[in-house]
Amino acid sequence: MKRRDFIKVTGLGAAGAATLAAPAIAQSMPEIKWRMPTSWPKSLDTLFGGAEMMCKMVAEATDNKFQIQIFAAGEIVPGLQVLDAVQNGTCEIGHTASYYYFGKDPTFTFGSAVPFGPNMRINQAWYMQGGGREVLNEFYKGYNVVSLLAGNTGCQMGGWFRKEVNTPDDLKGMKFRIGGFTGRVLQKLGVVPQQLAGGDIYPALEKGTIDAAEWVGPYDDEKLGFYKIAPHYYYPGWWEGGPMLLAFVNLDKWNALPKYYQSVLEQAGHYANNYMMARYDTANPLALKKLLAGGTKLHAFSPPIMDACYKAAKELHAEVGATNPSFKKVNDSLAKFTSDGYAWFQVAEVGYDIFMARRSQS
Repeated sequence: MKRRDFIKVTGLGAAGAATLAAPAIAQSMPEIKWRMPTSWPKSLDTLFGGAEMMCKMVAEATDNKFQIQIFAAGEIVPGLQVLDAVQNGTCEIGHTASYYYFGKDPTFTFGSAVPFGPNMRINQAWYMQGGGREVLNEFYKGYNVVSLLAGNTGCQMGGWFRKEVNTPDDLKGMKFRIGGFTGRVLQKLGVVPQQLAGGDIYPALEKGTIDAAEWVGPYDDEKLGFYKIAPHYYYPGWWEGGPMLLAFVNLDKWNALPKYYQSVLEQAGHYANNYMMARYDTANPLALKKLLAGGTKLHAFSPPIMDACYKAAKELHAEVGATNPSFKKVNDSLAKFTSDGYAWFQVAEVGYDIFMARRSQS
C-alpha cells in the first residue's frame, strides 16, 4: 500500500502525523519544579558546577518538564543545613556531603569518606554494585531522605597551615577547619576541629579564628585563596581517599515521582559524578603547578604524624562501632567489599604502574 493511500485509509492527516511524531512518554510527563540548595559557593565551578550539571541534564532529558532550580550555599539554606531542609520538606532535593551531618549520627560519614578508607573507584564500586546504596539508604530513611550518587572529588589534599607541622605534638591546640568524622579522630591528638562551609573558611583563616584549613584540592583551594595566608600545603588528605557527594531527595517527593523521572534523576546524578571526577583530574595538576610557582610550600605529612593519625582513627572506629548499630552495619558492608576490592585494585594498578615506569625508561 502506498503511503498516501495508507493515510487515507487510517484517517491520519497532517495533524495526526504530527501527534505521532511526538514521543508518547513526552505527552504524558507532568510538569514539576523543584528547588536544590547546595553546600557550595558559586565560585567553585567543580562542586557547584557538578550540581548545576545534574539539574541541566534533568531538564534536557524531560524537555524541560522537570526543572530543578539550584541555589548556592546561604542563598536559601546555610551550607551545612542542606540535609535538614530536604528532610523537613522545605526543599525537595539538595546537593551536599553526607559527612557534614555526622553530629546527628557518625554513620553519616560513610556517605562521603572515612579516614584511611577507600579511594574514589572503590567507593563508587561499593555504592553502585557492592550494596552501599542499599545499606546507606536504609539508614537515610530514618531521616526521611533517599540518596543518589552525584559527585566525587578524588583523593584530597591535607590542607593549608600557617606553620610547618612535623610531629604529633605540633598539632596540639591547633584550630583546624576539618569536616566530619575526621575532626573527632584529630581531637584524640589534641586538635580543635572546626566545621565550616566552604565560603566561610577564608574569613576565618584571615582573622585567625582558625590556624589551618583543608578543603578539597589544588583547583578549588587556589580559587578560595588559602595560600595567601597559610603557605604550607600538606598531603595526603588521608581522611578523604575518594569522597562521594550525594543528592539527598525528600523521601515523600521521591516516592511521588513517576518512575521515568526517578530514572532521569538517577542518571543525571551519574553524569554529574563522572563530570566532576574528570574535571578535577584535568584541573588539579595545572592548579598545583600554579600554586608552587607562586611560592606555596608543598610537604608530605611525616611518618610519625601519619602513624598517630592511623592509630587514632582505628581506635575511634572501634569505639563508635561498639555502641552504634547503624555505624557497625554500614561499616561491615564496606569492610566486606573492600577486603576483596583493595586486593584487586592493588594488583591491577601496581602492575600497570610498573609497566608504565619501565616503558618510560626504555
